[in-house]
Amino acid sequence: MYTNMIVHAIILVCGTVLDCAPVQPPLRRNPLSDFFMLEILTLPQLLFAFAVIILAYIVRGITGFGSALIAVPLLAFILPLTIIVPLMVLLDFIAAASHGLRHRRAVRWSLILPLLPFTLTGVGGALYLLKSVDVSVLRQALGVFIIGYALYSLFSPRLHKIRHSLLLAMPAGSFGGLIGTLFGTGGPFYVIYLQLQGIDKTSFRATIASIFLIDGGLRLSGFVSAGFYPRDTLMLVLSALPVMLGALYIGGHIHTRLRPETFQRGIGLLLIGSGAGLLLS
Repeated sequence: MYTNMIVHAIILVCGTVLDCAPVQPPLRRNPLSDFFMLEILTLPQLLFAFAVIILAYIVRGITGFGSALIAVPLLAFILPLTIIVPLMVLLDFIAAASHGLRHRRAVRWSLILPLLPFTLTGVGGALYLLKSVDVSVLRQALGVFIIGYALYSLFSPRLHKIRHSLLLAMPAGSFGGLIGTLFGTGGPFYVIYLQLQGIDKTSFRATIASIFLIDGGLRLSGFVSAGFYPRDTLMLVLSALPVMLGALYIGGHIHTRLRPETFQRGIGLLLIGSGAGLLLS
């Protein structure tokens, strides 16, 4: 007992007088974290991350969108946004390519092309607003708008369709580019745009995937040029890729068994979740 007291006293003097930290025993390393180059994650955290990715991409397989809306806030509990956002951009780009190529004949390019110039305008506007306006005000307004529309679509089954794509492309493209650049959640505007066109669910999924493919390609090139894909992030992407593809496959099979009414309700509920997340963030 006295020996232990003497040892602790020596350590205290060393840390106080000589300003050196006591030697700590080596921490046990997680072999899976070593493999994924993410030493900050424990094994339970890794399993949690994979569970989130499975859930997010099952939903995306069913609806054609929504993976980032689910995954980003949940993964933020264990990973920094500098890893989460590039991770989801790359995974979403691969998922969009998978959906778009598999159902390329169902893509409605006549609805996509009118969006592009207004999307670019929205991106430019967002870059200005980021420097001059309090983005929390915009985030709250967006959350209220999305929840309001989602409730309307859920409780108004006879939604009036507007088939003039150019009239809808102006606000959808502008706000999609604007909000997508500000918050990374521009998808609901494109969803609303396609819903009001009255297209079938297969064309909806293929077309929204193509929109995300174009948008994701632009964001992906920006992240690459800015150096947001170090080795640890790329290793995590590679490890999550088979999990993501399996979840998409499961979601796609669930999708083929859904009635249009159920599919519409699912989109409405997902939009409510998106709006609530913006209000609470």
